[in-house]
Amino acid sequence: MRSSGDRVPSGRVRQRSHPFQSTGKGTMKSARKPALRELLFRVSVWLKGLNAAAEILAGAALFAVGRGSILRVLAFLTADELAEDPRDLVANRLLSAARHLSLKGEHFMAIYLLSHGAIKLGLVAALLKEKLWAYPLAVAVFGAFIVYQVARFSVTKSAGLLALSLFDAVVILLIWLEYRALKRRRST
Repeated sequence: MRSSGDRVPSGRVRQRSHPFQSTGKGTMKSARKPALRELLFRVSVWLKGLNAAAEILAGAALFAVGRGSILRVLAFLTADELAEDPRDLVANRLLSAARHLSLKGEHFMAIYLLSHGAIKLGLVAALLKEKLWAYPLAVAVFGAFIVYQVARFSVTKSAGLLALSLFDAVVILLIWLEYRALKRRRST
């Protein structure tokens, strides 16, 4: 018995198709689709993981440094830009936000960043380990983040929130597609 095919009544060897092997019309194209989908899924999940780690670091930094330190760092970082253009929108907004940062607001932001980052990091780890329960949970959690980000956008009009929401929507789609493919692979 050959491993590459089976004998058919005519005595010829019929080739069995392999999911990643071309057997004619368009099968390589369909074999590339899952590989591309999985690659995009993994890259997007790793990016979410890096974002989560950055949020955890930023949250910890907010707890570690006070309002005065934040103001000094921002003043240093924006000094050149403000010397060039004293009406620079971004620099002035950053300084204004830092000046209006209260201890209560600072703690809220630190707790928000720490919890948001920890939740995302936990989900990313579970997704990368292909834990089936994590896929629908990640879709729900990231969907809730989108709802919050869009609500915040209605107040802040921040293009960054829209970009993040769009990225999250793409990640949700990739998670759902990977979840369906993983369920199919495990059921066969």
